[in-house]
Amino acid sequence: MKTIKGPAIFLAQFVDNKAPFNSLDGMCKWASNLGYKGIQIPTWENFLIDIDKAAESQTYCDELKGKVNSYGLEITELASHLQGQLVAVHSSYDLLFDGFAPEQYRNNPKARTKWAIETMKKIAIASKRLGLKTHATFSGALLWHTWHPWPQNPAGLVDLGFKELAKRWKPILDVYDENGVDVCYEIHPGEDLHDGVTFERFLKATGNHKRVNILYDPSHFVLQQLDYITYIDHYHEFIKAFHVKDSEFNPNGKKGVFGGYGDWIDRAGRYRSPGDGQIDFKTIFSKLTQYGCDVWAVIEWECCIKSPEQGAREGAPFIKKHIIEATEKTFDDFAGVGDTDQEYLRKILNL
Repeated sequence: MKTIKGPAIFLAQFVDNKAPFNSLDGMCKWASNLGYKGIQIPTWENFLIDIDKAAESQTYCDELKGKVNSYGLEITELASHLQGQLVAVHSSYDLLFDGFAPEQYRNNPKARTKWAIETMKKIAIASKRLGLKTHATFSGALLWHTWHPWPQNPAGLVDLGFKELAKRWKPILDVYDENGVDVCYEIHPGEDLHDGVTFERFLKATGNHKRVNILYDPSHFVLQQLDYITYIDHYHEFIKAFHVKDSEFNPNGKKGVFGGYGDWIDRAGRYRSPGDGQIDFKTIFSKLTQYGCDVWAVIEWECCIKSPEQGAREGAPFIKKHIIEATEKTFDDFAGVGDTDQEYLRKILNL
């Protein structure tokens, strides 16, 4: 068993053009004052980290890490959800996802994909320079538009989609392997890796690449009506990153999983601040601790009702309350007889 690290916070949803959310120093001081021990840094925010510099300069990385540490914080992971998304984009989503790329790569899907792949490789090197062992990202999606097969999918389409996805990620994964960093894919609707079956298909398509792992976020499973507790039993060996995010699912006679194209607040399935939704975090923390998952508990605030300021204030004590200090003793050790001599054991069994 292993004690989960935390509390930590993903900075992405709190970035703003106003202080303290417009500088690394400001966000570190803010997070530390709220009781957080770690921060997950979104790599698309250049004022938080310059990936080009981080991939080239150990001095820059040492200074960055030292600055974070000076506030009593650690970097839990770098996150590349936007760049990872752009590794694989179906043409139906080109216009929507172009905003994730620098302006010079927009309206040019091939150049955008090449930029995303090279950026992901740089982040692997930056992660190593920062002393990190895990990385958080999205897989991207070539098949998402076919997930509800109407018209029916031609035979072999899904296999081809995962073959191409793996082809794009394999060179990236190899660079992460060279740098000793695990890639933790957030299992998420909108991504080709959105449940257990799709994770297994991708893992197989990469030749069971040892750097293919999971960022576990139970909120996405509630919206899919997937058993997020049993998921841990199936995939605990791959869970190497953890987002603490809540959600709820309240279907009625007018709407269900698909949501009716409604805004988040009007959907049957919607994200909530930790503790305000339906997720059983006590059991989740117990399972992850029992299986020895070496993870940081990182709050990802996304709520359609509560303010981010309140969500952040409540997040650190919420996580701290749920972290279990893994025992190194068995509760009935006091009654142990201690003798494991084979002859003694045979006598107990009257052999």
